[in-house]
Amino acid sequence: MGGISSAFASLGAFFGMFDPLCGPIGIFKLLGEGTLVSCGDAGWGDEIAFGVAVTTALALATLPLGLLIGFLVALAAQSEEKSLRLAAGIYTTIFRGLPELLTLFIVYYGMQILIQSVLGLVGYDGRVEINAFLAGMIALAVVNSAYSGEVMLSAFRAIPKGQYEAGDALGLGRRKTMVLIVLPQLVRIALPGLVNLWMILLKDTSYVSIIGLSDILRQTGVAAKVSKEAFFFYMIACGLYLALAVLSSFALRFIDRWSRRSEAPR
Repeated sequence: MGGISSAFASLGAFFGMFDPLCGPIGIFKLLGEGTLVSCGDAGWGDEIAFGVAVTTALALATLPLGLLIGFLVALAAQSEEKSLRLAAGIYTTIFRGLPELLTLFIVYYGMQILIQSVLGLVGYDGRVEINAFLAGMIALAVVNSAYSGEVMLSAFRAIPKGQYEAGDALGLGRRKTMVLIVLPQLVRIALPGLVNLWMILLKDTSYVSIIGLSDILRQTGVAAKVSKEAFFFYMIACGLYLALAVLSSFALRFIDRWSRRSEAPR
């Protein structure tokens, strides 16, 4: 166990070197010395940097889960099986209609009730605390999948049926046709809508502060209460969310160019 702990400590120290806020060349390290956002015991820089890491990790962990569930929902929505179409319609209607915060509460407290019930069946009467990161990831993934499923369904419908018939004519089979022909077009068509959903997901991570996760909003909120400088720290939070959005836009622009590399020039 000591070796594993030291390995994680070394890994954390390695990534700490590239911390854009409190690393060796971090913004707070270079410009915030002697202020409320200075790193170390004198300020709140380390806590806010940790909040940025948690927010980024939560968004990145939620995105693939939300896209996977959304893809399955889109497949079900265009299935020939009536029960699958009905289930997909009910799913998207519920989780697009519920407020994100309410969905978070239902998942967070519902998981606790479920786990306690299961443990009660096996004779365990202790109290189990649910991990706020996991609950937040599941709740946000559910909400994100309801919207991404609709985006992917529209993309599926935009692909001509002749593409499927061409795959069958080549003897590819349904699975290979989906992977080699349909999915590349699906990504290109759905990407603009999914980009908007990523930006929404990035903002929705702020909800998890309510269940105790130390994200950007919670860390800046604690700093604001203790220091009595609410406007200053909430403006810091605004700047950090906007910075993440700008960085995301550059990355997504690169992905968009990559997805369109095989298009014929017009």
